[in-house]
Amino acid sequence: MGITKGLPEGFNPQSYDVIVVGAGFAGAVCARRLAEACGDKVAIIERRDHIAGNAYDCLDDAGVLIHKYGPHIYHTQSERVHEYLSRFTEWTDYNHKVLANIHGTLMPVPFNHQSLKLAFGDEKGEHLYQKLVAAFGEDKKVPIMELREKNDPELAEVADYVYENVFLHYTMKQWGKTPDQIDPSVMGRVPVFVGDDDRYFPKAPHQGMPAVSYTDLFEHMLDHDLISVFLDVDARDLLSLGDGHVNVCGQPYGGEVIYTGALDELFGFDLGALPYRTVDMVFETLDEDQFQPVGTVNYTVSENFTRITEFKNMTGQVVPGKTTILREYSRTYLPGVGETPYYVINEPQNIELYKRYKARVEDILNFHVVGRLAEYRYYDMDGVTASALELSDDLISNH
Repeated sequence: MGITKGLPEGFNPQSYDVIVVGAGFAGAVCARRLAEACGDKVAIIERRDHIAGNAYDCLDDAGVLIHKYGPHIYHTQSERVHEYLSRFTEWTDYNHKVLANIHGTLMPVPFNHQSLKLAFGDEKGEHLYQKLVAAFGEDKKVPIMELREKNDPELAEVADYVYENVFLHYTMKQWGKTPDQIDPSVMGRVPVFVGDDDRYFPKAPHQGMPAVSYTDLFEHMLDHDLISVFLDVDARDLLSLGDGHVNVCGQPYGGEVIYTGALDELFGFDLGALPYRTVDMVFETLDEDQFQPVGTVNYTVSENFTRITEFKNMTGQVVPGKTTILREYSRTYLPGVGETPYYVINEPQNIELYKRYKARVEDILNFHVVGRLAEYRYYDMDGVTASALELSDDLISNH
């Protein structure tokens, strides 16, 4: 039915079978499935001025296709997710590779055979690699804790190098922590890859980029006669919850409400704000064809930004003489002032606070939460798509 800005005069929520809050992956997948499978008339309410959520991409002033909310690299091991999303786009054969800038040398991460030789020199690096092969076999991802458990000084040296140069300082920047605040169990899971595969997602059989763009994928997904999208509309102005029911525009609503936003925002942070990390995105267009050899370079021991992304290296777009890069500066999220919450801080007290908010909506039978914000968890794109497919399965079966 189309995408419009604002609500039309005389908007009547009761004329819709389903109201979806949010036009990102969670909301769009649920909307399309309920429209198709059940013949439901769906209204999507989106606070931003565009569809596609954080996956939104667009051309910048130089004509370079950029990801406005940071790099989104599609990868999945789920056949169902891939089959579903492939209805709305074709994919490129892009395989994501990441290099770490360690004291000026670019090394593949996860740390692998080539990284060892770059870090320790060809001869010693090869010697250490053969030790890893003897201990663990080839094409294995080995946590550095397992290297330490071998009680071998040389393997411990590899573990120490990776911890210090790949993980520690990068994690301090990403999460705003000091070394003593970093969970040792998380440190122990930092991997070394015993092999030569330098792809960042070596186990994902499906990976790439949308052949046109992510926004184009969403335009196709939302192109259905029973789906209407209303941009620049804040659901908090329409929704209120209480006494086991949901009101829309001041009246009890009898259809299904699928909510993909932040629950603490919906309740005005009255129990306290859920903590996140956010990212200041600084884009720069350069007068050159290519700035760096891969899509993403992590700055693991230097600089106050975490990484630089060069979009043309991921999309394959050809824009002669111009390229756009993105530097990311991680910091504490400030709630209620229009910032974008990116990364859940997965600590017990925060999960407990989320559960208190979630308990408030569990007795509202036609109110459903799904997605990264609504579930207060980190999702890759395929994970949030899978969650939306599961929710829509339940709604379709109970229709």
